[in-house]
Amino acid sequence: MEKQRTILVVEDDPSLRLVLSDKLKTEGFTVLEADDGKTGLDIALKEHPQCILLDIFMPRMDGISMLAQLRSSGPWGKHATVIVLTNSTDADTISRATGLGATDFLIKSEWSLDDIVKRIGDHTANG
Repeated sequence: MEKQRTILVVEDDPSLRLVLSDKLKTEGFTVLEADDGKTGLDIALKEHPQCILLDIFMPRMDGISMLAQLRSSGPWGKHATVIVLTNSTDADTISRATGLGATDFLIKSEWSLDDIVKRIGDHTANG
């Protein structure tokens, strides 16, 4: 598997996860999927994708907890590219994600699918 073009989509909404995955595949990415933070963390630590697209509010483990555990997991996790994609505009949530080293923070309602994919491309261009 070509790691530098691999994206992990961690999103509990199956419709949105499918749309994101299909669009990313169309753009040439290999896509891994998880429907909660626990599964996402397990996949991330095993596969080391180039980029993780991470929702915040999910079952089993939320995105903030996943990001915290990822950052404390070792050298790869400490520096992994993580783009938070959420509906939350809560300042505390944004602050916590940023404090944990989120590479980018996108509000779902403010970004088109094409723009999300372009942003992922911007963050993975040098991978």
